[in-house]
Order: sequence, then structure tokens, then C-alpha cells
Amino acid sequence: MRVIAKILALAHFVATAALAQGGFSAANGPMPGDLGRITREWECTQDLDTPGYFKSLNGAEVADSTRSQVYPCASFLGSWDGPNDVYAWRGDGEYQGVLFMNNRYPGEVYLTGGNNPPAQGVVPPGPWVAKVDATTGKEIWRTVLENGNVSGSWVGAANLNILPDGNIPIAFGNHLVKLDGDTGRILQHVMLPADAPPEGSNYKHLTIAPDGTLIVKNQTRATPCNIQGTLAAFQCPGGAAQSPGSTILAIDPATFEILDRARVPENAVTPHTITRHDGKIAIYAPTVARVHRFFWNPEEKKLSRDENWVIGTYLDAGQTAGDAPGILGDWVVIQVNGLPTQKAASSLVAINQSDPTKITRVYPFGTDLPTGLSWAPPKAAVDAANSMVFSADQNMMKIGAVKLDQSTGEMSVVWTRDGATTALQALYGPADKRVLGTARAAPGVTQKDLMQTSNPPYKQQAIWLDARTGKLLAESDFLDPMNFNTLLSPGFGGRFYYMWDKGFIVLQPMPQRGG
Repeated sequence: MRVIAKILALAHFVATAALAQGGFSAANGPMPGDLGRITREWECTQDLDTPGYFKSLNGAEVADSTRSQVYPCASFLGSWDGPNDVYAWRGDGEYQGVLFMNNRYPGEVYLTGGNNPPAQGVVPPGPWVAKVDATTGKEIWRTVLENGNVSGSWVGAANLNILPDGNIPIAFGNHLVKLDGDTGRILQHVMLPADAPPEGSNYKHLTIAPDGTLIVKNQTRATPCNIQGTLAAFQCPGGAAQSPGSTILAIDPATFEILDRARVPENAVTPHTITRHDGKIAIYAPTVARVHRFFWNPEEKKLSRDENWVIGTYLDAGQTAGDAPGILGDWVVIQVNGLPTQKAASSLVAINQSDPTKITRVYPFGTDLPTGLSWAPPKAAVDAANSMVFSADQNMMKIGAVKLDQSTGEMSVVWTRDGATTALQALYGPADKRVLGTARAAPGVTQKDLMQTSNPPYKQQAIWLDARTGKLLAESDFLDPMNFNTLLSPGFGGRFYYMWDKGFIVLQPMPQRGG
């Protein structure tokens, strides 16, 4: 049966290959995008509600403070009914380990990279932030913020966000800096205190509260340890269970004054999510054992942990820590198995914000482990307008969509597809015509290959799906693998940015022209 399944899967790839031709040779140069569409996209972004963030197509690491990964003003220019070409252009310059891409004004692209180092040995300089030309990829400026070979610091991933004034706050290690968005000059710097030892702390997670306050949280690693990269959080001796608790800081975005701090009892390995609930600013933070809620009071300048909202039952037996939460109505939705496990399949868990005793879950890809391993590092994308949640488990080699009943929290599987990916799921376009963008590994990829997160030895392609049905709309050629735990970022004019270890590739799906 497994042989038949593999043959059918290969046949599917061959049959759908005609959907994507185009590629590098067909584009034969940089792509400016649909110029008329750019103006409409910009006007659309100015109507978005993005408190704390610059109003743009993609001014926050994953769209907004609720980390929805929804980009309603981005354009998919391909056909919904017929075959599409996917044109490609490899951006000029080398941008090692680029993880996130943000837009400010049309034509501007900001990158953060140098923060996906190998676990051992010499590490590339970084993290860094660079401003590049959105069409050619030519570097305009680059500010290098760390060199772990010199400092000896733990180098992990760093987020990328743009403030309403156009400047860039970025946290890394135990530092927070603000960069001038025009020049890359360091405008401000502050050292960040932590409950963990300095060598075991990385303030990777920065999200902006609705009042504009920076809410910054670190992930930790057990020490002593000389393993580099974000995954050191569970690769160091003792693993995530032996790492110290995380720290949450509230920071004034203008002065960089640390307004308050709160301790998370366990290691919150994945990012936090911020929303408004019952008139309060709520911060949700999953850890390796529980889910916690904190409140930020901007009038009193106080952080507090909600002792009545601590969920110690969000993991089934054998499951591992949840990824960053999403918000869908009154429900906090968490993709679990953010760390690898051989003991249980991944699931989505929904917890009621008003009544934490109401917890539902669904296993999008079933409860069996046919590959022997489950790992779902990408957080689930949440489409509140359509009450849908999107899940991916790279080692179960599946991508899928779930419907959530906002009145009961009950979840049901809508569709699933084969596809092994560490990419975040992203949603583009208006609510009535949503496109899901992600990536998938080439047929024949092995479990061993999938576990190699730095320069994995397999090819990957970008894919665009009808979010409602899972229908394949377009797929790129097979490319160098996308960097671990990043996303197919939208750009102005119907372009998309595929980030790999040496830089990025600009992609543009278009209806296939007749011969």
C-alpha cells in the first residue's frame, strides 16, 4: 500500500507540473510587478487597522499583532481556472540566512538575516538588517548587529517589524536597537534584563501592542551550552524542559525605557500573540508545559500574569510545545508539536478566552504517525473572516485547513494535501477570494533530510492554493530550499519573495499564455 501511495503521489506531481512553467529563463531579468496594481494595493493598505505598525502591505513580521499571517491587500495575479506560469528572478546580492521580509513604501524591501547559523563551528555575521531594491534585490544599506564568533553570544533568529514613523526596532540576544529606516543608522540601544543567564537568553520575540508599546520576550536555553541557532532551545543538554523561564518586557517605543517586566514560569520557546479582550490588552504565551495569559495596562504601565487563565492541559500525551497562538473570535488557536516528537501526532488546540475550561482540539492529519515522527514548527495561520485555520506538519508531510465554529470552538477538517514544509502558511487577498501561499519539498524527501534545518539537502517549490478548497492554483519550479520557519512574503505588484540561504528569489504567478 505504501508503494502504491508513493506512486500516486509522484503521479500527482507529474500531472500538476504543467501548472508551473515560466521560471528564471522565461523572466530573463528583474520583474517590476503590475504597476497599476501597486497604486491600488497601497491605497488598500492605508485603510487597514494596524496600530503600532507602519501601514503597508507587510509592515509586520507576520502581518499584525495577532500574528494572523493574513495580507488582505496582496495580489495573486494568476488564473483561478486555468494553468499558470510562475516567473522567477534571483535577487542581486548575497543575504545569508534571510528569514523575514517587510515592505515600507512600494519599492522598498527590508530583510533580516544572518540569524540562521549552523549549530556548531564558525557562524556567519549576524543578525543584520538590510534595505534592498524591491525589484532587483540590490543592497542599499546593511547594518550588522552581531558577530557571534567575536562576542561568543548565542545567535538565534530575530523578528522584523516597522514602526509607524518608518523606523525599525529589532531585538536579538539581550539587546534592543532602533534603526533609521532610511539610512540604517542605529538610533537607540538598550540592554535587556532577563531571568535567565545572559548566555542562555535570546530576545527573539518582539510584537507591538495596540497602544504602541513594544512587548519583547526571550526564549532560553539550558546552560552551559555552545550550540548556536534558535533550535538550541531544545538541542542543548537537558533540552527545553531544563531551560530557565522566559521574561516579558514592556518597552516605550520612543524612549526605549523598560516600563515593566514579568516572568514566564517556563521557557516560552515560540512567539507571543497580542490582542484586545474584554477591554484589556492580552498577551498569550505558550510554553513547553502550559499556556499563560498576561495583561498589559498602558495607563498604569504594568504587566501582570492572569493566575486564573493558566492552561496545563493543552497538550495531549506525547505532544510538545505549542507554536505562536492565533486569535479567532473568542478563541486562542495553537498549533502543537512545535518541537519534534515520536510519541504523538500534531493537533490544533482552541482555548476560549473568556472561559479557559472550554478547550477543543482536532488532529488535521489523523492520530497515527505513518512516518514515525511529527514536527510542526510553522505556526497556524488564522483567517478570522472565514473562521478557518491552516496547519502544516513537515514530518507528517501534510498541509491542511480546518473550520472553527466560533460559537462552540469545535473544529472540523476541510481539506488536506501532501506536502512537507517548514514554511509558515500565508494568506493573500480579500476574504471572499483568499489564496494560501506556502512551500513543499520535492518528492522523495526523507525524514533525515527534513530534520536538517540549515542548508537541507533537498529542493522545494512555492505553491499557491485556493484557501477554501486546497486546489492547487500555481507552483514554481523546484528551487533551493526555503529557509527554516519563514514564509512566502507578499510584495507590491503581485510579487512574492522566496527566502533561501543565500538570499531571495522574486516570484510572480501569471496566467499561462498560449503558444
